[in-house]
Amino acid sequence: MKITLTAIKADIGSIGGHITPSKELLARVEEVIAERGKGLIFDHFIGHTGDDIAILLTHEQGTGREEVHRLAWEAFQAGTKVAREQGLYGAGQDLLKDAFSGNVRGLGPGVAEMTFEERTNEPFLLFAADKTEPGAYNLPLYLAFVDPMYNAGLILSPAVGKGFTFVVMDVAHTEGDRVIELNTPEEAYDLAALLRDNGRFVVEAIRSRADGEQAVACSTTRLRNIAGKYVGKDDPIMLVRTQKNFPATGEVLAPFEIGHLVAGFMRGSHTGPLMPVKARTGISFFDGPPIVSCLAFCVHEGRLTESADAFDHPYWDWIRNRVAEKAHDIRAQGFSGPAMLPYADLEYGGITQRMEKLEGRFHVRD
Repeated sequence: MKITLTAIKADIGSIGGHITPSKELLARVEEVIAERGKGLIFDHFIGHTGDDIAILLTHEQGTGREEVHRLAWEAFQAGTKVAREQGLYGAGQDLLKDAFSGNVRGLGPGVAEMTFEERTNEPFLLFAADKTEPGAYNLPLYLAFVDPMYNAGLILSPAVGKGFTFVVMDVAHTEGDRVIELNTPEEAYDLAALLRDNGRFVVEAIRSRADGEQAVACSTTRLRNIAGKYVGKDDPIMLVRTQKNFPATGEVLAPFEIGHLVAGFMRGSHTGPLMPVKARTGISFFDGPPIVSCLAFCVHEGRLTESADAFDHPYWDWIRNRVAEKAHDIRAQGFSGPAMLPYADLEYGGITQRMEKLEGRFHVRD
């Protein structure tokens, strides 16, 4: 059976600042999806990471389908209305356009979706990150799909060992989708050269070279490119199919133990470690740290199983403690040096005006 997984994510309001959406807001989004999705979708799941709400839909309409995207858009709009009635902070923050135009891409919400023929057993992972950039998944994906130190299947499984094709987008290019395809392992070093720059080059998709099947779909939304100014971090969402010709679930999860440094944190202007957290974890320390959740599902004939929280395990408690120490160390440095993002990444913030005023006061000493 051919199905489509569609994951759409947005920040539309939060209690007490950037912490967590209200129960009423979540309930309204759920209600709209359940009522208006009848006859259109097979199943759905509503969750949140930090103050971002994620909508997961299963259907047979294909990717980019107007009716499916409209359903999510209307659910976010209905949730925004509740957020405004409750006086929540940032109501409708990620809905950057007033009118739906056939697809939520370019309207603010992050989107990850893919269509495939269901295997007999179809496990997949839903990753949702908050207070970080779309390139936050670059390093974990490289390690899980390219590096045998993390993916033993590359040397143990003939199918996995055939490698993968990465589709990488240049998100700084705003006149259209500028992408490149690279095959691993042959072009692993070229891929690394791109993926080191999380702010510009972002993994959009990964396909198996054994059978051409898609394994990964990532959102690549850059909110500042849509709004023309800083309006919040991009908070990416990602779908990853696992097992058989793809990396095992544990091989995909393992690289997240690093707590690698990404852009995010307070005002989206700092560097901090990406902390793997339990589902429905809120935001706290300096509007951070940058966090990522992971829910595991199986889908059969379009119907979702209950979710399993992949980061709800004693091992990840230990990892969270280590990541917290990294977060503390770099935030203790405040605005200085690498603790804050480079000036080029702050061009949409108030520091631009401040620097422009100071520029006129410089003089060359005789």
